[in-house]
Amino acid sequence: MHIVITGVTRGLGRALAEWYIAQGHTVSGCGRSGMEIFELRSVYPEPHNFDVVDVTEVVKVGMWSERIMGTGTPDFLINNAALMNQPAPLWQVPAAEFSKLVDVNIKGVVNVIRAFVPAMVEAGHGVIVNFSSGWGRSTAPDVAPYCASKWAIEGLTKSLAQELPEGLAAVPLNPGVINTAMLQKCFGADAGSYPMAQEWAQKAAPFILSLGAKDNGQSLSVP
Repeated sequence: MHIVITGVTRGLGRALAEWYIAQGHTVSGCGRSGMEIFELRSVYPEPHNFDVVDVTEVVKVGMWSERIMGTGTPDFLINNAALMNQPAPLWQVPAAEFSKLVDVNIKGVVNVIRAFVPAMVEAGHGVIVNFSSGWGRSTAPDVAPYCASKWAIEGLTKSLAQELPEGLAAVPLNPGVINTAMLQKCFGADAGSYPMAQEWAQKAAPFILSLGAKDNGQSLSVP
């Protein structure tokens, strides 16, 4: 399988990439940290591909996709890259912080879809997995920007599912509650009571590979 993952340098993206590579799949990923991308390249050389790409930059995302698809159209496209706002009442969230979150969590997902999905449609197969959240189906105080972005991912993905031809699938996937830097930002020390990303990947990675056309448009959660 050829699996493309955004936000691959840390957290869930990194854990998924390492699990898939260990199982013999080919992973192409992007992230914003040059140091961590260099590390991934060193540890996991070709046929795997890791590049410094900011998903908010349309032209660079397009250039990245063209290079990656020279090695084959993705079987799975996993939109994982996302930001969490500094917890605060909505009226206290700075405009610049809100805009950056929307740029990454919503526009970034669309940029990646625009760059990869036409080739997947032409190939007649592939699964687009857009990471949602429990906060994409419920709400909580002090995380309104994040909730709004993940509710948007739910609707965007379900609409995309209706547009795809037979044989493809788009799935909004709630990964669950995992002890990552993002969770620590919200939960503080309480984040330690949840599984680490590597433990989570043991269930999540094979579950994602089980997704197919039968799941198109369904809001799913990692068991």
